[in-house]
Parts: sequence; C-alpha cells; structure tokens
Amino acid sequence: MQDRAHLRADQPLTQSQIVPTMFYAALKTIHLLSIIVWIGGMVFAHFFLRPAVAKLEAPERVRLMHDVLGRFFNAVLIAAGLVLATGTWMIGRMARQMVQAGVKFNMPIEWMVMALLGVVMVAIFGHIRFALYKRLTNAVTAAAWPAGGAALASIRLWVSINLVIGVVIVAVTLFGASS
Repeated sequence: MQDRAHLRADQPLTQSQIVPTMFYAALKTIHLLSIIVWIGGMVFAHFFLRPAVAKLEAPERVRLMHDVLGRFFNAVLIAAGLVLATGTWMIGRMARQMVQAGVKFNMPIEWMVMALLGVVMVAIFGHIRFALYKRLTNAVTAAAWPAGGAALASIRLWVSINLVIGVVIVAVTLFGASS
C-alpha cells in the first residue's frame, strides 16, 4: 500500500496530506542514502581499496586500512542507526495507517526479509566494529603486523558476509511483489 493510495488524482492535496507525505519521502531518502553509504563503502573497501593496498608492506598496509576502516565504521555506525530508525518508523506508520483504516496489517514478506536481515547485518557490523576492529587497533598500537593482518582477514570475511546479505536485501526488496 503506497503512502498516497487513499488520495484521489482529481483532488488537490491539502496541507495535512502534503506534510506527512513529504516527511515519509524524506525518511525513505535518508533510509536509502544510508544503505548506499553502507553497501557502497563495503564494495569500495573490498573490491578496490584492499587489492590496491595489497602491494604495500605490512606496516603501511595495516596502518592505512586501520585509518580508513575507522572512518568508514564511524560512518556506518551512523548509517546503521538511521536505517534502523527510519525503517522502523516507516513500517510502523504503514501498520498504523492500515489499522486506522480498519484493515489488518500483514507485513509483506520482502519487508520481513529486509527487517530480519537488516538486524542481522547490524549485529554483524557490531561484531566487526567493536570486536574485530578493536583487535586491529591493538595490533597497530603494538606494531604487531601479523596480528593486524589476521584482524584484517577476519574483518574482510565478515564484511563479505554483510555485503552478500546487503545485496540479497536489495534484490528481495526490488523484486518483491509489494515494492
């Protein structure tokens, strides 16, 4: 059910209809831009940055990846929070509108997949950011380059998993019946 499904094409929008519609559009835009930052950053780091820095010696490679990932993970922390908040609000709003209209709310299967896998992605990111990145930081601080390389390998594995999940979410959402 689209946000404007109750509106007739031959009637002009009233102020009480425009503001909620614009707010929903703004939240959806924030939601999508946050996803683009997150998934796009994973693609960049995995397929472009990592192969390029592989030519560097271990100390330079590990330090550079530590610095880049630190900045990226801070951005993803914000993006993940925005994705969760906006997604929850949009689903809740749709449920509330349907209940107010006297219709039972049945969340579409692709929304359930999106929400469930999105929470899984956030949990995986939490592990990457607060456990694996901490190991990387400790290795850089101690100049323990083999440990830093091992931490980077773990981060790469979990980022790969999150990237696959993110692509699945996008595919399910785009190809879903209620999109």
